[in-house]
Amino acid sequence: MTQNRPWIPYLLILPSIVFLALLFVMPLAQTIWLAVSDDGVPSLANMQRMASDINFTRSVQNTFLLTIAVVPVQVAIALAMGTIVSKIGRGRETILWIWTIPLGISDLAAGLVWLSILQNTGYFNSLLFGLGVIDRQASWLSYQTPVALFIAIAIAEIWRGTAIVMIIIVAGLNQVPKEFKEAAEIFGAGPWTRFWKITLPLIRPALQSALILRTVLAFEVFAVVYALGGRNFPVLVGEAYNWQSQNQNYGVAAAYAVMIMMVSLAATLIYLKAIKVDPERLP
Repeated sequence: MTQNRPWIPYLLILPSIVFLALLFVMPLAQTIWLAVSDDGVPSLANMQRMASDINFTRSVQNTFLLTIAVVPVQVAIALAMGTIVSKIGRGRETILWIWTIPLGISDLAAGLVWLSILQNTGYFNSLLFGLGVIDRQASWLSYQTPVALFIAIAIAEIWRGTAIVMIIIVAGLNQVPKEFKEAAEIFGAGPWTRFWKITLPLIRPALQSALILRTVLAFEVFAVVYALGGRNFPVLVGEAYNWQSQNQNYGVAAAYAVMIMMVSLAATLIYLKAIKVDPERLP
């Protein structure tokens, strides 16, 4: 049937193409044009103004430091959680449901939850005061305590985003044939050897996808940071938001957005190059 009408497959995918063009390609092109133009004329003025922004260097440093601190910890925790889940029989679905609860909470709501815990009159200070560890309320989220603020944001991000990494890894672990593990046990391979030599290589596609997704999301972090630190901890998306909403400068905001996109693409290419997936070696 399709041989007589070769245009049918193209007709079927036409709605998807139109949808992507209207909601992705066109806004992307407009954003790039805003970033590299000034009053309708090609110009690097917005890029230069972004680079000279007082918070530009700090926002770049904070975003990269947060990504470097959070993503490896999340992957390690997700691997441990996924391995535990793969060995559980009864009650597995209940445990997965509990561990994925943070996915049902919005970024801002998660930030507000941790704000109620870590603010001056929060639960953490109340606990420490009740135990006699501190004699007065301590400030953890102030510009005067940058290390404590960074740790608080990192913990909140780890709590909020680990579940999505775990889900991807669990999906990869479910694809590992049990025969491989059983054969390794017969030949005397220990749990650590089985993990490094069998499990980890076979879940490489899932690990690659998890790293790409979580790194891109880490570069786009905003709501949790804004709830806990406000302007005391500038990040790239936060600066883009401030330039658009407060300064009403859409060109500089677009420059920040384009920079975030380029960094995300670069990180994706690095992961694709560093974690190569050979389809012929997959089970």
